Amino acid sequence: MRGMRSAAKQPEPTKRNDATNLKQTLAMLWPYLWQFKYRVLLALLALIAAKAATLLMPLALKYIIDALDGNRHQLLMVPVVLLLLYGGLRFAGVFLGEVRDALFGRVTEHAMRQLGLRVFQHLHSLELAFHLDRQTGGISRDIERGTNGLSFLMRFLMFNIVPTLFEIVAVTVIFATLFSPLYSLITLIAVSVYIFFTVVITEWRNKYTREANQADNTTNSRAIDSLLNYETVKYFNNEQYEAQTYDSFLAKWEQARLKNRLSLLALNSGQAFIIAGAITLLMWLASTEVVNKQLTLGDLVMVNAYMIQLFLPLNFLGFVYREIRRALTDLENMLGLFKRKPLISDTADAQLLQLTQGEISFNQVSFNYQQQRPILQQLSFTIPAGSKVAIVGASGAGKSTIARLLYRFYNLNSGNITIDGQDISQVTLDSLRRSIAIVPQDTVLFNSSIRDNIRYGRPDASEADIDHAISLAYLTDFITSLPQGDATLVGERGLKVSGGEKQRIAIARAILKRSPILIFDEATSALDSSSEQAILKAMREVARNHTSLVIAHRLSTITDADNIIVLKHGQLAEQGSHDSLLAAGGEYARMWQLQQKQQN
Repeated sequence: MRGMRSAAKQPEPTKRNDATNLKQTLAMLWPYLWQFKYRVLLALLALIAAKAATLLMPLALKYIIDALDGNRHQLLMVPVVLLLLYGGLRFAGVFLGEVRDALFGRVTEHAMRQLGLRVFQHLHSLELAFHLDRQTGGISRDIERGTNGLSFLMRFLMFNIVPTLFEIVAVTVIFATLFSPLYSLITLIAVSVYIFFTVVITEWRNKYTREANQADNTTNSRAIDSLLNYETVKYFNNEQYEAQTYDSFLAKWEQARLKNRLSLLALNSGQAFIIAGAITLLMWLASTEVVNKQLTLGDLVMVNAYMIQLFLPLNFLGFVYREIRRALTDLENMLGLFKRKPLISDTADAQLLQLTQGEISFNQVSFNYQQQRPILQQLSFTIPAGSKVAIVGASGAGKSTIARLLYRFYNLNSGNITIDGQDISQVTLDSLRRSIAIVPQDTVLFNSSIRDNIRYGRPDASEADIDHAISLAYLTDFITSLPQGDATLVGERGLKVSGGEKQRIAIARAILKRSPILIFDEATSALDSSSEQAILKAMREVARNHTSLVIAHRLSTITDADNIIVLKHGQLAEQGSHDSLLAAGGEYARMWQLQQKQQN
């Protein structure tokens, strides 16, 4: 939208109540590391070897300089062996580092894959209520940030934090051994002050970083909102108003970025001052000892090289500290999803559903989504095997809830639902749901081809079975009219096909599933008369020899039902055939007359 992309896009993460703590996080991650324990061990050995080569380079440089200084009048006596050693050490440091990356990269990537898959499977095991309460985009971001956080933690702990700590210890030991404990003491104090300063200032900077992130997100949101409502802006001649509003958000963003930049200046300047002070002090000591012939010129260069080498990775400490905090929070948020146990699951002694005929019974079923608002109250009815039963009623009467309960997306408050006399709460969810196929009110298609969306009903179906389902759903003419036929992409959520075409694709998908029980959940509620007749024809063809439940809004679509159940306030108001209900002059007759008037 604008060229100001330097603002950090990621908001500062917040740790949710259900997130894991550090101990739980490490306990969950340990099996993924232990699975590749030998590879991790080899990576650690490569890490140590690479760091050892790096640490020996200043020492080799010292001997090169001392050799050249001692033979400065004998130009042909260049210490070739030392120069070759120095070059070899530099190559070894880089090569062994690459070996370490290659070895440990496999561990990280496999852990990300396994953890991502485990979270994905867990999310699919959770009940519908969980997914309705939480935004899908938020869950997706939890998974993405969590797996990226795992990669960041494992990479930086292995490639940055651990090597730096090892190098600090090694340098202090080298200084104490080759020079004096004073050199080691100054180094440790400088590093400690540097780390303390960086952590404190980074914590202080976080509020400015959050302000900049929030301002950036708000500015982008406002710009996108304005452009999405382009027509509305034009209708009301508000281009100038939108520009002024957008500019006010940009002004806040500019101010927040200025504060963030100034705080970064304070951090970088403070770090540079500590580094410069430490190196100056050590160089002063070394220079004094060189003048006094206690150290050589090579020793002076070596001290300088070690200090630069030591503080170079520490330059990124503020970034690493902040990102590790972020990664830990993201990872803990993702792992916290495992704390949510499925409310709908198989009982310990669940049996496979033995479906012989397909008779469905609701026995004194009561259910509510919220305690203060009952949906179904003591509802009882039976759908005989092989029959077509319709359920009608006003909006909110509980029609679609019946389909959800039959799929066992929710547990009942009381009563039970049986299929061929078997309580559905006592059979496995997989066998129950394999026995039912549904054409939902709002058909959602995957962003793939028409054929792939139909195949989703039974992924292992043969091509002949798919063609048969297409024929039964009266899709053949539509598909042959398309340039790419059934390979045509339907677009995200099926937006490239019409409502009637989506419904017929849904019917073909339900046919392909080959389930003995069929549910049509207001499958024609949003269609025109021509599309509706095509869908009804397909539905009648599919429903033959099946137990079918039709949830309907338009009463004209279910006049041929064997039985019509009328719901009112979650209770059974009346039931019977179309003709008998009209003759009774009750709730159904009133609804019929009202719809007839609306059509006329």
